[in-house]
Amino acid sequence: MKPINRRDFLKAAGVAAAASVVSGCAQRASQPVPISPSKQGKSVIGLIAPKMDIVRVGFIGVGERGFGHVKRMSHIEGAQIVAICDTNDAVLEQSAAFLKENGHTAPALYRGSDRAYQDMLHRDDIDIVIISTPWQWHAPMAIDTMNSGKHAFVEVPLALTVEEMWQLVDTAERTQKNCMMMENVNYGRDELMVLNMVRQGLFGELLHGEAAYIHELRWQMKEIEHKTGSWRTAWHAKRNGNLYPTHGLGPVSQYMNINRGDRFDYLTSMSSPALGRALYAKKEFPADHQRNQLKYIAGDMNTTLIKTIKGRSIMVQHDTTTPRPYSRHNLIQGTNGVFAGFPNRIALENGSSKTYHEWDHDMEPWYKNYDHPLWVKMGEEAQRNGGHGGMDFLMFWRMIYCLRNGEALDQDVYDGAAWSVISPLSAQSVANRSESITIPDFTRGAWQNAQPLGIVKV
Repeated sequence: MKPINRRDFLKAAGVAAAASVVSGCAQRASQPVPISPSKQGKSVIGLIAPKMDIVRVGFIGVGERGFGHVKRMSHIEGAQIVAICDTNDAVLEQSAAFLKENGHTAPALYRGSDRAYQDMLHRDDIDIVIISTPWQWHAPMAIDTMNSGKHAFVEVPLALTVEEMWQLVDTAERTQKNCMMMENVNYGRDELMVLNMVRQGLFGELLHGEAAYIHELRWQMKEIEHKTGSWRTAWHAKRNGNLYPTHGLGPVSQYMNINRGDRFDYLTSMSSPALGRALYAKKEFPADHQRNQLKYIAGDMNTTLIKTIKGRSIMVQHDTTTPRPYSRHNLIQGTNGVFAGFPNRIALENGSSKTYHEWDHDMEPWYKNYDHPLWVKMGEEAQRNGGHGGMDFLMFWRMIYCLRNGEALDQDVYDGAAWSVISPLSAQSVANRSESITIPDFTRGAWQNAQPLGIVKV
């Protein structure tokens, strides 16, 4: 076992305690926003870890989402699942049984308390840790992971407060460990194709993007003791803003080279009335049920506008309450035309089979000409192994590929912080009549010389 510095663990534990207090309260309008605290290490933009022949993996959290991650990771060459931690014995044993049934070495299991994961982190035979736990645990667990000498891969959002974002950035820079938020939508076929089209200049100079997470999830309110709704529902009574900004924002940010030539400057946000959750609770639960005791404050629809340093605009929306079809928008507008998702359609001034006054809905010619090389190589296998149409598997495959081949990851801690910080800052804006809120530069100026994410060839 490799000992973990006691001071680092105590510091991380303090962060966890502070995070639980902060996450339990709505973002207050008077809370200050640190712009750039003192640097504690060196930048991790383009960080390349030493090549790993085998990437040894530990998991924290293997419920619904985490169990899917275990299954997909088990199919990736060069990845070995060493240990798993969860506070729920049933899901822990489910993952262990799956690995055994599929011919894998039985992983070490950690259980018994909320801090059992720290025992797992003492192991010296783990290279990376996959964190799929309730939101309030993301930052403290990632900090503990990096302090233990391991790379952290964290479910979305990366963290919940501005302070937590800076703590993650500081820890990554001090330890020189990767801290990647696993934004799976960046690895969807359509998002990858659009990134390829943007890089080839099809849309001209980029002007505007639109992103969203519109996904009716009221049914999760019926998950009381376990599963996502058991803890996620409470956030609708804690924060009035965009609770979950990254699924749509991640791809649009990559199109625009955010943190790699441009960055977020400021935002303004407003929310609709918060009606849908209370109406649903009244209809579906007894009057004295806990779901009817909550005061839901998160507007059913939140709309946030972001301005970048280069003057581009981005609209980000969040709605997991109203009855409407799923959408992430995924729109990118340039001087030569536009792509819009849900449903997919394209209009170009030059190069389209139709005039730009009409949408082209036939995607097959565009896939044929502009499918991303990652999808061309791995798309069939990704779809076979599943996870939101294959994007989950492709994300894991790419992570392991980069670590085994000594390449920088596609996203870093600055990306995760920039995309996630929209949540607390949107709440601050909503609480102050939609005033403009400055977005921190988590790169501390390094964005100006960082290279854009390229179209990788494997």
